[in-house]
Amino acid sequence: MRKYETMFILKSNLEEEKRNAVIEKFKGIVEANGEIEKVEEWGNKKLAYEINKMNEGYYVLMNFKSGIDVPKELDRNFRISDDVMRHLTVNLEEK
Repeated sequence: MRKYETMFILKSNLEEEKRNAVIEKFKGIVEANGEIEKVEEWGNKKLAYEINKMNEGYYVLMNFKSGIDVPKELDRNFRISDDVMRHLTVNLEEK
């Protein structure tokens, strides 16, 4: 299993229940075939540049261990979710 770090930015205007449901959905994807080390919710932050006429986003940082298929599945789900503005997953292990 490899170590990964994922940062995703949700729309800042989401209700708390909806936002928590979206975060739990992505945590569930990882937990199905991996292990979550930590999830940090950074809250609403000003974006460096405007995205879809929005100036703020809700930042979430997730560290996890998994096989190589989980980041691909996360990426697929991030892309089809209307609530995710941006996302990035990086492998933390050096080669």
